[in-house]
Amino acid sequence: MVRRVVTATDENGKAIVVNDGQPPISHDYVQTPGFSDSFVWRTDRKPKLAHELASEPLSDYIPKIGESVALTVTFPPGSVYADPSYDPVAAREEDLAMMPGLVDLFETDEPGMHRTPTADYAVVIKGQVNLELDDGVMVPLEVGDIVVQNGNRHAWRNMTEETATIFVVLLGAEAEK
Repeated sequence: MVRRVVTATDENGKAIVVNDGQPPISHDYVQTPGFSDSFVWRTDRKPKLAHELASEPLSDYIPKIGESVALTVTFPPGSVYADPSYDPVAAREEDLAMMPGLVDLFETDEPGMHRTPTADYAVVIKGQVNLELDDGVMVPLEVGDIVVQNGNRHAWRNMTEETATIFVVLLGAEAEK
């Protein structure tokens, strides 16, 4: 899991750390070994400085226009999905329970492919991962690479034998017609 440091200003106007540790909502998936996510932060439409806005599970991981959601996602090696013991039906049920709204947008005929009404900033923080676009276009990404995703169809693919982690901020946006 990841370390999250949250700062605030105390009653005397001094900068303080109010939380240092694992995000309060993190999940290591049972049905997809090696897959995990951590809900890092969110903002409302009229952002206000707050000590904690990520301690309660979200009812929808897709932020509304003007809102944001920040999370980490760790992708297992692609071989996990090819393992005979992998149960895609059970995995989808777990996904639906843990990431409501987001998983609803995943295509059933092309696993992993999805489109969200968000502008996303994603940073690879561990390993290597590929950003798949239409027509099978693969964009290889390494630690430190940044992706600005503008509501288009995509999937994240880990083609290595090590886990890969991205930090992503989803900003609710008006979808193009």
